Amino acid sequence: MVDESVIAAAAGLSVTASLPFLVYGAWIMIDTETVTWTVLMRHLRYIGVGLVLTTVPIVGWMIPRLFMHLSGLAVIHAFLGVQAYALLAFALTGIARILQAKRNADAYEDPDVDIDEIHEDMGHWRARLRAGVAGFMLLWLCAWVTGLYRLYALHVAPAL
Repeated sequence: MVDESVIAAAAGLSVTASLPFLVYGAWIMIDTETVTWTVLMRHLRYIGVGLVLTTVPIVGWMIPRLFMHLSGLAVIHAFLGVQAYALLAFALTGIARILQAKRNADAYEDPDVDIDEIHEDMGHWRARLRAGVAGFMLLWLCAWVTGLYRLYALHVAPAL
């Protein structure tokens, strides 16, 4: 059987590898003046890979072992991670409404459509999206740092 430290390192590498995908996916949207359907799909491909690289180790490795290594730092790490995903869910409520409104107005095909004129609640949905994504990334980074420290404390330091 493979040593637990090897699997923990692979999980840590997977989560770490997701960071460039999440950042580049966000950069695509920040850098694009007009979001077309092609730009949106490109953005979602990168974000999807980043979320898979993060979520699979969480569900397959971290959650089942949380109570075996329960400590104050584990609770903080889990709390930050859960809050990050809660803010992602909050952002998704804005994304769903924006996608629906833009699709109904054919705003993905017509780049001259002013997004704020599509629906009276568009500003609210966009604010919800921004707050959710910014909160997700901030809490994700905090959870990532605490996770790296836990990896070091549980699997690297004892081997030294």
